[in-house]
Amino acid sequence: MYKSFLRPLLFKMDPEEVHHFSFNSLRRLQKIPGMKNFFRSRFLLEDPRLQKEVFGLQFKNPVGLAAGFDKDAKLYNELSNLGFGFIEIGTLTPKPQPGNEKKRLFRLKEDEAIVNRMGFNNGGVEAAVERLKKNKNVLIGGNIGKNKTTPNEKAVDDYLICFDAIFDYVDYFVVNVSSPNTPNLRELQDKEPLTNLLKTLQEEDNKKASPKPILLKIAPDLTDAQLLDIIDIVKETQIAGVIATNTTISREGLTSENKKETGGLSGKPLKSRSTEVIRFLSQKSGNAFPIIGVGGIHSADDALEKLEAGASLVQLYTGFIYEGPALIKKINKAILGQDINK
Repeated sequence: MYKSFLRPLLFKMDPEEVHHFSFNSLRRLQKIPGMKNFFRSRFLLEDPRLQKEVFGLQFKNPVGLAAGFDKDAKLYNELSNLGFGFIEIGTLTPKPQPGNEKKRLFRLKEDEAIVNRMGFNNGGVEAAVERLKKNKNVLIGGNIGKNKTTPNEKAVDDYLICFDAIFDYVDYFVVNVSSPNTPNLRELQDKEPLTNLLKTLQEEDNKKASPKPILLKIAPDLTDAQLLDIIDIVKETQIAGVIATNTTISREGLTSENKKETGGLSGKPLKSRSTEVIRFLSQKSGNAFPIIGVGGIHSADDALEKLEAGASLVQLYTGFIYEGPALIKKINKAILGQDINK
């Protein structure tokens, strides 16, 4: 129903407008008596064999929603009823910021991809905290970044502000230094500034009575030498793991008309590179840390490929938009070895 009826209608609308429309629709639908249970019965697959413990957390299933979809923690309860095992909110910044000028979100239909140059648009970390206080037992990851106007030499301060603000309301943290849409942000992926940032956050974490896992989200555009640096940095800073990968600035092999739009590319074209990065990190580190695999997952086979490459968990974003919520259940069925079409 989604791909044959709903998606063609939604894809006639501007991508950013349809995002807000879908958010509002899902919220309103689940306020109707019985609809929450309807969504859960249709999309949620509960099976103890799907449960997985990763970096000390118990996941109901290994399929999560990547950051960027529920930036401001407005819909995580409703989204969890579609079958996700965990929801990552953000990227959050200390102060609210509008992001980049519109138009900033583009569908590449022929490539089953999306280009975004949103620029960390969000309402600020304090507003998100108030919404996170309404969590109904959803496992939440908090993706944190810096404000656009904050110079890189003071970036650590922004990450600390976000870290402390949401500490009591998330289950794990993601340090985002790999978005291509905030000027100079990716410079923080260089070994020295990244080591300093992660060490500072890990030290702050260790001061807490119950420290929480800190993950690093990396770009798919890193070289092998840079990926080896990432392995060294994870070992030195003792963070919990890595999310591979963020969006890419590559446009190799694209056929869509708007392929030259600037921003980060996500979706099917990212699938192979994302899996390559996962396999490289897993093999070269000797499986030393957990990896969350994200990038180009549009089918159950795509998810299984990432898990086989070394990912402990997977996340959806663009595949969720193109394939609909049924994809989550299909992946979980495939993990269990069940017929995904039933």
